[in-house]
Amino acid sequence: MDKVFIEGLEIEALIGIYDWERRIRQVLRFDLEMAFDNRVPAASDDIADTLDYKAVSKRLVEFVGQSDFGLVETLAERCAAIVIEEFGVQWLRLKLSKPGAVRGAQAVGVVIERSRPAGGA
Repeated sequence: MDKVFIEGLEIEALIGIYDWERRIRQVLRFDLEMAFDNRVPAASDDIADTLDYKAVSKRLVEFVGQSDFGLVETLAERCAAIVIEEFGVQWLRLKLSKPGAVRGAQAVGVVIERSRPAGGA
């Protein structure tokens, strides 16, 4: 399986359950691996045939920047759904890190894997 990846995408967001978190924007870090058959774009050398990682990144920056969730779990699910539904990705692994959230830890967060439902367009 070929994969297209985005690594270390940093986006500021309003996220968290504590009062102090609701008053500040925090930097979140995203790492994505997305299943995509790269043989067609490799043969055509045409960006129209690719999974455009710039377009995926811009869409996530737009969505996350406007979001207002309490939990990283919720935000990760919504981001995964956007990538699958809007970009036709069949499978993805998304790691959402919240740097500095726990003293002594570089980051905390979640890693999820999601697939397009069977029979999904």
